[in-house]
Amino acid sequence: MIKKIETPNAPLPKSSPHSQAIIANGFVFTQGSIYLMPEGTLLEGSIEEQIHQIMKNLKAILDEAHVSFKDVVKSTIYLTDMSLYGKVNEVYGSYFSDPYPARETMCVTELPLSAKIEISMIAALPSNG
Repeated sequence: MIKKIETPNAPLPKSSPHSQAIIANGFVFTQGSIYLMPEGTLLEGSIEEQIHQIMKNLKAILDEAHVSFKDVVKSTIYLTDMSLYGKVNEVYGSYFSDPYPARETMCVTELPLSAKIEISMIAALPSNG
């Protein structure tokens, strides 16, 4: 069974055919999140503030799916500039503790709305026993 997850506490897909998250086969798969405010405008601010906004968006989606950052098993990070890698690690890392999720970071040419960072996650649903 596949279940769609949607919350107004994170940006909702407006002109793109995707969901904020999908639950399938015991996992929660989030959309890629950039530093959009829940109403859909890009956050203007420091790179650290932008990363925190991404994490707030992802937390809201995970909360709606009844999981948390401790349930995240895999993250994918896209950067348009690898010089941001250290700042991303610092802020992203503050949301997790050991054992950290598996992760890859890729440098890409461009992201939606000219964002510099996009993050997606996969979380495992807690077992019932």
